[in-house]
Amino acid sequence: MPDRHDQTEGRVLSVRIIVIGASGQLGKQVARLAAGTGHDVLGWSSRDVDITDAHAVAEAIEAARPSVVINCAAYTAVDAAETDYRAAAAVNVSGAGNIAAACTRSRAHLIHVSTDYVFPGDAKEPYEPGSRVGPRTVYGQTKYAGELAVHAALPSAHIVRTAWVFTGTGSDFVATMLRLERERDTLRVVDDQWGSPTYAVDLAAGLVELATSRRAGPLSTAPADAEQSAGLVLHATNSGITTWWGLAREVFAAAGADPERVQPCSTAEFPRPARRPAYSVLGGESWRAAGLRPLRPWRDAVREAVGIAIADHHRMIVSETK
Repeated sequence: MPDRHDQTEGRVLSVRIIVIGASGQLGKQVARLAAGTGHDVLGWSSRDVDITDAHAVAEAIEAARPSVVINCAAYTAVDAAETDYRAAAAVNVSGAGNIAAACTRSRAHLIHVSTDYVFPGDAKEPYEPGSRVGPRTVYGQTKYAGELAVHAALPSAHIVRTAWVFTGTGSDFVATMLRLERERDTLRVVDDQWGSPTYAVDLAAGLVELATSRRAGPLSTAPADAEQSAGLVLHATNSGITTWWGLAREVFAAAGADPERVQPCSTAEFPRPARRPAYSVLGGESWRAAGLRPLRPWRDAVREAVGIAIADHHRMIVSETK
């Protein structure tokens, strides 16, 4: 297994990192950034390894001999999960536990990505790692059960909770707002759900920093006490808070459009199968206390993402006209 550090000179060396869920929104960025900084990266999608198959996961991780595994894989169809608990649990609970057990056997450190949905969403101040959990959706319940499964199998694993992740591509919220800006004169967006938008690129950089630092620490299979467990659960989002309406307005403004075209509405006006948290802001103190670089303000990240998305859209139009 490649060493994380040169013990004589304190220099960070190349780390072998497995990124599970590497074809997804976050995993793709983690694999790209880790490889771009000189690390030995293996990016696995569900086509490469079925994490719901414990034997297959154990065999694959043992053969790869990584120093660190970053699990970005998840069943994230929040509404669909309400009527398909088995599918959500297979990935979010069994899959997470299988990965942790495999890391224990292979003596690899694990960083497992989780979500703000583990909280009830009725707070008035940011949630910290030690705040009372209380998931109110099947998605949140399975993600929290996955956290428990991870620490049961590998108490030294890091769990990193995040929220409102976007890249400005595909069908995420920022990309959707850019598309609707081109298609509609006005649109209505909920203004009573509060959170911290998180740029996948920034979160990926933070995960790579955690993976390649001494904070990843040695493997431990001993049960963690409350204090140890608290230090192994971290929250990472871009700084600042807003509503979905506020985020949509920022996307319009970054695209050079009039943000007044985005009109506020209530959650009650757009009912969904899964209950959305009214307040799911994650506090960043745990991340800072771990000595990790805080993620930049969300507005700065949105402007960058929108700029890249617009440039890509223009290139696509040009290529189609040739």
